[in-house]
Amino acid sequence: MSMADYGPKVATPRILDLLEQYNLFSTFFIPGFIAETNSKLVENISARGHEIGHHGYMHEPPATLTPKQEHEVLHKGINIIKSITGKRPIGYRSPSWELSKSSIDLLIEHNFTYDSSLMGDDKPYVVNNTKADKQIVEIPIHWLLDDAPNFVYAPSANRMGPLKTANEVYDSWKSEFEGIYKYGGCFNLTMHPQHIGRPGRLLMLEKLIQYIKTFDHIKFMTCEQVSNEDFTSNS
Repeated sequence: MSMADYGPKVATPRILDLLEQYNLFSTFFIPGFIAETNSKLVENISARGHEIGHHGYMHEPPATLTPKQEHEVLHKGINIIKSITGKRPIGYRSPSWELSKSSIDLLIEHNFTYDSSLMGDDKPYVVNNTKADKQIVEIPIHWLLDDAPNFVYAPSANRMGPLKTANEVYDSWKSEFEGIYKYGGCFNLTMHPQHIGRPGRLLMLEKLIQYIKTFDHIKFMTCEQVSNEDFTSNS
């Protein structure tokens, strides 16, 4: 339970300060329950210019829900985020990246403009759906660029490593960035405050930011900004 406290109380303020130091803006996908119980923090994240995205209510994977339940979770999360930030979320990331067969159509019905839960490309792409007159942009993710497989040790959840060092993850993420820079695409890190916000790991993230900034033609963007880009080009 104390790890759950560490994320909002210690790690997130530290992460926000790092982003501010480098004038960077990010997307925070936050479950509705976490937003409710940390409303002042979520309000602060939004006030500092960061995007708040939908991430379920209790981090329930849509693949485990009926379409009716999934609709209810989407509706509930939208209302919670809007009530705290004054802004309706337009982006969604599925808990555990486990979409259901109904998810994309439901996201379109709820007026989301993008999803970030699939691995079908290195670049953003349009997801197939049954709504002929509407579309939703996918901002792809990958387990290689997720901190959780590298940094989680939670015996109660049967997730017991082996833990990787910050330097090992830096080398992996650096290599993946270099590949995406060469071939074109979106370097989309998935990070959880309670994991990446540990002191040594956050120093690693700062080192990675500094490295990426040495490259030409790089944009640091929120997912909303990415979804508005012309991603049909080869850049």
